[in-house]
Amino acid sequence: MSGYPDNPSGHMSGSARTRRADAQRNRERILQAARELVHEPGELKLHTVAKACGIGQGTLYRHFPTREDLLAEVYRREVEDLVAAAPRLLETHPPLDALAAWFDRVAAYARVKRDIFAAVEAATWQDLAAHSLGPIGAAVELLLAAGRSAGGVRADAEARDVIILISWLSRLDDTELDARGPRLLSILVNGLRAHHRD
Repeated sequence: MSGYPDNPSGHMSGSARTRRADAQRNRERILQAARELVHEPGELKLHTVAKACGIGQGTLYRHFPTREDLLAEVYRREVEDLVAAAPRLLETHPPLDALAAWFDRVAAYARVKRDIFAAVEAATWQDLAAHSLGPIGAAVELLLAAGRSAGGVRADAEARDVIILISWLSRLDDTELDARGPRLLSILVNGLRAHHRD
């Protein structure tokens, strides 16, 4: 196969666009299946992911040559979705409500983080954690800054404080996360709330 486009103008033909769209759909299906299967007991197997998607193993390997490549991308996508949720929530909610709604999303992220970090090598999860800290911190600061500006969040609240506190969620198993997660996050929101004196 040559490296040239399908026609001399440099624009993709309809068949090339269809192939690209199919490839993107397959990639999304693979990521979604892996995100669900990583919660299952035992080691995640690539052939299990391929079977769950209804695709061949060759197709999966073209997108993700190794299990760690796949799990790293699932985690990166989870971080991207979490970070992108912050400005969207601020568009539709008052700042403190947006922060509380974002914390609900953090609980789902914590499950994925816990299971993926348990499934990959230490060097991989340390690298993933190092690269995700900045974007997540920026999302937290966006929410806190909006809350401070509106007078709803205490002036001394820092993104690092929140990161430290929510990091404990990924250490809880599913039973404890279901039982304690909402209450812990509610306590955190109340702790961030500005206390106005008359």
